[in-house]
Amino acid sequence: MAKSQTQIHAALEISRATGIALPTVSKILKLLLKAEVLSSIRGAKGGYALVQPPEKITVASVIAALEGPIALTECSTQEDSCGQVSGCQIGNNWRIVNQTIQQALESVTLADMLLPVKAPQEITVPVASLYRLNR
Repeated sequence: MAKSQTQIHAALEISRATGIALPTVSKILKLLLKAEVLSSIRGAKGGYALVQPPEKITVASVIAALEGPIALTECSTQEDSCGQVSGCQIGNNWRIVNQTIQQALESVTLADMLLPVKAPQEITVPVASLYRLNR
């Protein structure tokens, strides 16, 4: 859909193009529609289209639409959501890790995902610097 954002795409067309079963594609499309990532057009020539250009839709928004809030642990997004919070020494660390992942996913758009990228020799993430900033 991101390759041809102005076109309307039917669920069956998407299923055939991706090799994903039609019921699964239909469920995904409904979730993306509910999250306002997609719009739908009814009728014989109906289907689905992106609401915004692919440059404005982040990977984070797609994941959140399909899976809910991005959270590695219960306490990653909501404080006091875990029964162990009073004696927990690592909850803040998990929140920092979760925030770093969230920021990374928000920095990548659907348009970015279409670009060919060479695999890096080594992936480095300055997570340690985030710990120093948050202390």
